[in-house]
Amino acid sequence: MEQQNKKSKKWLWLTIALVIVAGLAVWCIYSAVNHPNVKDGETVKGAKNVLNFGSTFVLFTIAFVVIAAGYLLGGINIKGVSLGTAGVFLIAILVGFLCTLVPENAGVFSGFHLTEASSVVNTFKGTIQNIGLVMFVGSVGFIAGPNFFKNLAKNFKTYILLGAVIILAGTLVAVLCTLLTDYGPEYWSGVLSGALTSTPGFSAAKDAVVGTANQMQLESLITLGHAIAYPFGVVGVVLFVQLSPKLLKSDMDKERALLKLGGEEEKRDYSKFFKCEDFGFLPFALAVVAGLLLGSITIPLTGKGYDGACFSLGTTGGVLIACLIFGHFGHIGKLSLEVKESTLKVMREFGLALFLLGAGVHGGVSLVEQIKEFGGGIVAWGFIGGALMTMMPMVIGFFLGKYLLKLPMLNNLGSITGGMTSTPALGTLISTAKTDDVASAYASTYPIALILIVLASQLLITLM
Repeated sequence: MEQQNKKSKKWLWLTIALVIVAGLAVWCIYSAVNHPNVKDGETVKGAKNVLNFGSTFVLFTIAFVVIAAGYLLGGINIKGVSLGTAGVFLIAILVGFLCTLVPENAGVFSGFHLTEASSVVNTFKGTIQNIGLVMFVGSVGFIAGPNFFKNLAKNFKTYILLGAVIILAGTLVAVLCTLLTDYGPEYWSGVLSGALTSTPGFSAAKDAVVGTANQMQLESLITLGHAIAYPFGVVGVVLFVQLSPKLLKSDMDKERALLKLGGEEEKRDYSKFFKCEDFGFLPFALAVVAGLLLGSITIPLTGKGYDGACFSLGTTGGVLIACLIFGHFGHIGKLSLEVKESTLKVMREFGLALFLLGAGVHGGVSLVEQIKEFGGGIVAWGFIGGALMTMMPMVIGFFLGKYLLKLPMLNNLGSITGGMTSTPALGTLISTAKTDDVASAYASTYPIALILIVLASQLLITLM
């Protein structure tokens, strides 16, 4: 009875929130269309325009509408499975698509007409997405830090093998798609990076065609492939980490206990160290700066030096590793590096929402423009191939981890999210497992997967 009351209250609040969001949207549209200073879609010259739909207004309106509607969608629970924060991503894609349909001469609403060249889209793609990514992986690093090196030492070979198998499986599917279709390795390399939600892999593929005779066309093919495969790459892994425990009817209490085997988290006395403030923003900021510097280091992988294939940890890898180290040591001299758990959890969730918001809006706009250029046939094949590149590595990795490597389920799923380089899926797995300890397996597998996807994306183009 009590559980039914809780469900009823949840749906009541979801309904109220949805009505409020819809009401605000209708009110804004009605006020704009019927405003006395707006005539035939244009602002009357010399009149005081109360509604100022500049780029800042458009940016914040889209952002908060997407976040509100995304959490409403993510909150829908069907037999224990929900999209969670990934709901923000799907709504963001939809809004990005709808904004491409707004006419350029829509009067005060013309600012909502978005293209890939729009300053609003560039802000979502660059600033918002990267800030969200830094907040999320930084929080994960600090949370996993205390137990990371202990866990890594215990399962180092396992994590390397699992990460390598996952990337190899996805790459083999991409090779088969290249051999069986006429779309070329550039297109399927883009699909591969999208299926594994890897921005570094996407960048590496584009670097591989620099200097070619038809560079612009090949870059467009890579972008198209990445845009088509990315949405299922996000949602597929999110659903996989939720459905796997349910299909296996796993005892989550037992799985959480197995995850903690090897020692409880170290309890530290931070009272003997100096703190500038209580929330921990100073050590978090220091770790992020160190991570950005680490991620900017570029290492040539071939004899061509910096003109050939190169590797760097990038924003994600650099910040993750730096925050793991800061979280592991806990202090520098007398300076405390403690970040409050409550602060980390809020930053982790908000950062993930911002990352998915930026990726989704840009993805919706980019997908429309790419489909207009290349047509629908290539899109259908790309979606099918991308879905296989997402699902096959996870299935193979899961059975390898479970039956050959004998990993506990949550360690296994954490490693798979790292091997798939899936930031959103880690957030979902933490919610599903109801423990942050799964982040350690993700962080251990992620670096090897990152290196291999960069190499695979470039070799697929250069060798095929």
